[in-house]
Amino acid sequence: MTNTMRWSFAGVLALILLLTPVLLATSWQGSASARLEETEAAEAGREMPAVATASEADEAYCTPELRQILRRVLTSCGLIGGSGRGCQPVEARSVATMRGDDFNALFLPMQERGGILQFERAEATLDASDTALIDRVFADRRGASYFFVVARASPEGSVERNRELSRERAEAVMSHLRTTFNDPELDRQVGLLWLGEEYAQLQANFCEWQRSGGEECRPEDLNRSAFVAWIDCVL
Repeated sequence: MTNTMRWSFAGVLALILLLTPVLLATSWQGSASARLEETEAAEAGREMPAVATASEADEAYCTPELRQILRRVLTSCGLIGGSGRGCQPVEARSVATMRGDDFNALFLPMQERGGILQFERAEATLDASDTALIDRVFADRRGASYFFVVARASPEGSVERNRELSRERAEAVMSHLRTTFNDPELDRQVGLLWLGEEYAQLQANFCEWQRSGGEECRPEDLNRSAFVAWIDCVL
C-alpha cells in the first residue's frame, strides 16, 4: 500500500470516528424529544397524532372524541391492567368531561351493533327477552376488543337508590355474561358504567335501537335500562 493510500485510509477512518458521536447524540436527542412530547401531551390531556393503521375493526364512528373517552373509561374503570370493575356516576362524569347529550351522541352511530335492555320500574332482574338480546349482541363481536355496558335509572326515586339500581343493572348483565360464556377474558373485555339518574339520560332518538322489555319507549321507560355494545375502535 502506498503512502498516499495509507494517508487516505487514515483520513476516512478519522472522519468516521469524529462523526459517530455527533450522529448518536442527534439520534438520542430526537428520541428524548419524542418521549418528552408524549409525556407533556399526556399530562396536559392532549392527544398525540395517531399513526394511520388499517383495521377491519375500526369503524367510521370512531371519532377522536370517542377514542379519548374510551381510553379514559378503560383506564378509570380498570380494564387496562386487567382489574375490571365499574364506574359510578361521579366517576363517569369526570371520565367523559362533556355534557350528557354530547356523551350520548357519540354512541348513536352504534345502533346496528348495540341494544338497550329495558327493566321494570325499580327492578334489576333480567328476563328472557333481556338475556336473548345480550346473547345476540355479545355473539356479534366481529373482532372488536371491548364490550360496554352503560346502565341508567329514571328519576323516580332518590338519587342514592337510583345509583344503586343502575349498578345492580350493570352487574346483572356482567353476571349473565360470566354464567353464559364462562370466559376468563371477560374482566379484560367488559367495561361497566352506571350513571344513575344524574348523567346522560337517553332521549327519544334511542327508541330506534333494538330493545327488550316491551313496546313502550317513553323517557322513563328508556332510562330504566342498560345499553350494551361491542366497540369496534382501534385505541
